[in-house]
Amino acid sequence: MSKPLILVTNDDGITAPGLRALIRYMAALGDVVVVAPDSPQSGMGHAITLDNALYSKKMKVDLENGAKEEYSCSGTPADCVKLGLQVLLKRRPDICVSGINHGSNSSINVIYSGTMSAAIESGIEGIPAIGFSLCDYSWEADFRPAETAIKKIVKEALDNGIPKGVVLNVNIPKLGKEELKGIKICRQARANWKEKFDHRTNPMGKDYYWLTGEFELLDRGEDTDEWALANGYVSVVPTQFDLTAHHAIQSLNNWKLHE
Repeated sequence: MSKPLILVTNDDGITAPGLRALIRYMAALGDVVVVAPDSPQSGMGHAITLDNALYSKKMKVDLENGAKEEYSCSGTPADCVKLGLQVLLKRRPDICVSGINHGSNSSINVIYSGTMSAAIESGIEGIPAIGFSLCDYSWEADFRPAETAIKKIVKEALDNGIPKGVVLNVNIPKLGKEELKGIKICRQARANWKEKFDHRTNPMGKDYYWLTGEFELLDRGEDTDEWALANGYVSVVPTQFDLTAHHAIQSLNNWKLHE
């Protein structure tokens, strides 16, 4: 039997160390094809390119790293998946993995994440998908302690599938291999960002702003991704892309909309 085909993408760009690590780990499980942004696209969410041309370039493959083919794309992470599935890949992948992101995508961060949006785009197309993030923003982050957990999660997904309409949001604490306690299936913690804008003026007298803020955890539950990460576990949150608030339908049907 042929090996599973694994589509690898990210939002930090095709040269990001986290992507290179993920390619190596996936090469042990299947045939890897990479389609990733040609420059960093963090915080792009599920943006797609509509008013500009998309460009793709076939990259020279680092044979030691394990990919069969690599392509850079001028667009967003979601664009990379769309272009990969519709144009670049020779057959439908068995799974899409996105990451390893430099920095957390736990809790409310999933909303803004380009890493997770690439996974969600694959899920929309019916392809099992997982987004991986390490809670370390450094470009020199050590991804080696995460290898075993990442391979285990992907292998289980390949063997057992992922429920329809669901993608997995996996976050890994910044810990040594010996310090990681295991893997926990979690829910997304309730949290938000208490934001502010740093107002500055450039030498020409024009105002500009830098977005800053503090993460505000509103959830003390011990079944959340934030609890798992704080206590040394890899968190796995099943995330759906049907945004319907089903529990609110009955309440809204009581509105006097038809009078």
